[in-house]
Amino acid sequence: MRSMRTWALGAVALVASAALAQGNDKPAPNTPAPAAATTPAAALPAGAALTKSDVDVWLDGYMPYALRSGDIPGAVVTVVKDGQLLTARGFGYADVAKRTPVDPYRTLFRPGSVSKLVTWTAVMQQVEAGKLDLDADVNRYIDFKIPPRNGQPVTLRQIMTHTAGFEETGKDVIFYDPDHLRPLGDFLKASQPVRIYDAGTTPAYSNWATALAAYIVERASGQSFDDYVDSHIFAPLGMTNATFRQPLPKQLVGQMATGYPKPGTAAAFELVGPAPAGSLSASGVDMAKFMLAHLQGGELGGKRILSPQIAAMMHNSPLDKVNPQSLIPPLNRMELGFFETNVNGHEVIAHLGDTVAFHTSLHLFINDHVGLYVSFNSPGKMGAVGALRTSLFEDFADRYFPGKPVTARVDAQTAKQHAQMMAGTWRNSRRSETNFLALAGLLGPTEVTVDEKGNLVVPSLKTPGGRPREWVEIAPFVWRDRFGHEQLAAKVVDGKVVRWSIGGISPFMVFDRVPASISPSWLTPATYLSLAVLALTFLAWPIGWAIRRRYKASLNLSGRPLTVYRATRIAAGLVVGVVIGWAAMITAMFANLRNLSGVLDPYLVLLQILSIVVLIGAVGVAGWNLWLAQHDGRKWTSKLWAVLILLATLIILYVGYSYSLLSISTKY
Repeated sequence: MRSMRTWALGAVALVASAALAQGNDKPAPNTPAPAAATTPAAALPAGAALTKSDVDVWLDGYMPYALRSGDIPGAVVTVVKDGQLLTARGFGYADVAKRTPVDPYRTLFRPGSVSKLVTWTAVMQQVEAGKLDLDADVNRYIDFKIPPRNGQPVTLRQIMTHTAGFEETGKDVIFYDPDHLRPLGDFLKASQPVRIYDAGTTPAYSNWATALAAYIVERASGQSFDDYVDSHIFAPLGMTNATFRQPLPKQLVGQMATGYPKPGTAAAFELVGPAPAGSLSASGVDMAKFMLAHLQGGELGGKRILSPQIAAMMHNSPLDKVNPQSLIPPLNRMELGFFETNVNGHEVIAHLGDTVAFHTSLHLFINDHVGLYVSFNSPGKMGAVGALRTSLFEDFADRYFPGKPVTARVDAQTAKQHAQMMAGTWRNSRRSETNFLALAGLLGPTEVTVDEKGNLVVPSLKTPGGRPREWVEIAPFVWRDRFGHEQLAAKVVDGKVVRWSIGGISPFMVFDRVPASISPSWLTPATYLSLAVLALTFLAWPIGWAIRRRYKASLNLSGRPLTVYRATRIAAGLVVGVVIGWAAMITAMFANLRNLSGVLDPYLVLLQILSIVVLIGAVGVAGWNLWLAQHDGRKWTSKLWAVLILLATLIILYVGYSYSLLSISTKY
């Protein structure tokens, strides 16, 4: 649904990125010198030598075509190794219209949630200083109250492992108007989400909780979060081209890459509401410095930001401190802020990040002393950057850190039985439950099926080429992508599969079965049928009137039956109108980020009030109509239709109640 103008601008972006087949690579002051191009003493000699010359040639063959084919204007890549910057490369354009090439030393990209790694580093600095306790109730540190759930408080350890139990929030996450920015404490108090899981039981990624951790750093340190990060992380590491501040400081404005939310469509500077969860702007080389500090146990160039012990705790937190119930072995797990992306038998910790326009990944091969950082300034054509970001990491690992092929297999009969046990409808643990965004659970559940050969099929999990992945069971309830690195595993309790996830998201999101009472497998078709009944009921009113007028016939109703007849038709039309209203509201909310910042709140409240009045009122009217139909001598067809009308209104009311459309609130 793009206009011709958008397509034209996308073509400009494609040509622009193609023009820079070679990345930009120039030195800058106060930057670690590139490592010598020598063959390392590799533990895995089968891999290519990770040298500057080799990785540069590899990137030159990899990135330009990837950007062109994905319609992505620009990217920055940095690689560090053995305490030094191995290479820093810019590809494509930071600004297509101005033909500004990406400079890895100066061009600022928005790494999105990779920003959290800086926030978690700040938290651990305060833990090291003895001002914060990872296992204490966070209410000790803040000036508002987070209610317990089933008697359990929230701790910083749970926040850092995304197991505090908060539901997802969408309001004020990203917007463009600086006047909408609020102090961190004000933002948190106005948007506190409900806890929908018991502490420590379920991973559910939370931007709000990350911002809460930063607020705790503010209160413990006595500095604003921006000032704290500037003085305690960026300054010691020499990260002069990095900031969390919004809008950008004047001296950095000219270095900011333009973001392209759609190919060929430039956007203004994105502002992040829960700023410490994603507001970082940084050059590729500054992010290389951050990687080097973590790979070297918290130190760079003689300046230390963490003790070796605290850094090690972040990188490999012991299982006895992270509730093992939230894990699905052997999938990747959450560390303290970092999460595992292990590959080819190598221990890798990482974080990914996304704004609307920028998309980023950072991976640390922790025992190999190697780091890989890449950031793009557009999602590209049909979200191409998602597959590209993952493929770049996996292909880098396969080239320089290859592993042994996985040959283990579960026998065919057992594999078929296990696949059948997985079949069903599932929902993501990262979700909303107490506001209208819960409706996503009805509209977009995750289905798991079995094909005619008994193979596991998850239609929503696709290969970079866009086809469903082929899953091979390599151990009981552990599957591997036949042609890739991804793994899928399930948790079995009392002989039933109760939870599953895939390695790429398992540290912070899992899939649980949808309760039968709200399963889309029956509720979705029931909803559509109900809307059809109500729409036909309403439309039959004017159509019937026109037919009777044409043939000069009468309705043969008067008095109370006529009143109820008309009320039923009006109620049916109003219910359909309310549903259309919700469809329009949700479409408008996500069509423009501005609308997720409270602009539509008055209309949302009005729609919520109408939903309560109309949906409940329609059930009453439909019930009255059915009672009269059973007692005033109508034909059996009229009686049956009256039953269908009542059932239809009850189902729509049930959907409204189950998916939080009947609550009056502007928190979402």
